[in-house]
Amino acid sequence: MNIEIMPTPSVAAAAPFTVAELLERLKDIPPSRILLNPRPGTATEQDIIEAVDGRRFMCELVDGVLVEKPMSFYESRLAVVLIYLLEAFFDKHDLGIVLAPDAMVRMQPGRVRLPDVSFFSWDQFPNRLLPRGQILGRTPDLAVEVLSPSNTAGEMEQKRREYFAGRARLVWQVYPDTRRVRVYTSVDHFDEVGEDGTLTGGEVLPGFTLSVRRWFERAGQREEG
Repeated sequence: MNIEIMPTPSVAAAAPFTVAELLERLKDIPPSRILLNPRPGTATEQDIIEAVDGRRFMCELVDGVLVEKPMSFYESRLAVVLIYLLEAFFDKHDLGIVLAPDAMVRMQPGRVRLPDVSFFSWDQFPNRLLPRGQILGRTPDLAVEVLSPSNTAGEMEQKRREYFAGRARLVWQVYPDTRRVRVYTSVDHFDEVGEDGTLTGGEVLPGFTLSVRRWFERAGQREEG
């Protein structure tokens, strides 16, 4: 087994911190999503590998803290449908690879994210050889985040900052309840595409188009809340 592990800066290294300070650093996510074992501030990449690979938790690593990644079956269904449509597109347009929600991606030392769907162009892999190791040290060209009720605005902004700092070119934030998608081309600039609109891959996925309505209809009708 080949495990690629990077050192993790610890939020505990600076000084003891309060729960309030921890929540502020994690952009006010619900406390129920913060794993206490290992102790916040001490988690490493080995810990997230064991949690995700062992199917104990779907979580992300944020500065020494394991943070549960919320994802209900319907958000998972939307991700699966998009992956299927992208793979079908790649049959004729061999542009790169697409990864599922359990793929661990290192954004920077101490930050490991699990985008719900991520696309990486072949340009990122010399000779089209995929690296070994459980954590991919690349930034997605396109990162897709399907929001759950416990995701906070601050949390999603932080993720976008990490993606674009790593030279991502597109970020899609999907809102299942209202069937709309925000297409970000930078941290703060986005166009909103509603149910009657069509998503395009732009320069990232030239030729790819997807009706938002078709995407959600393929995923299935959900009960009204």
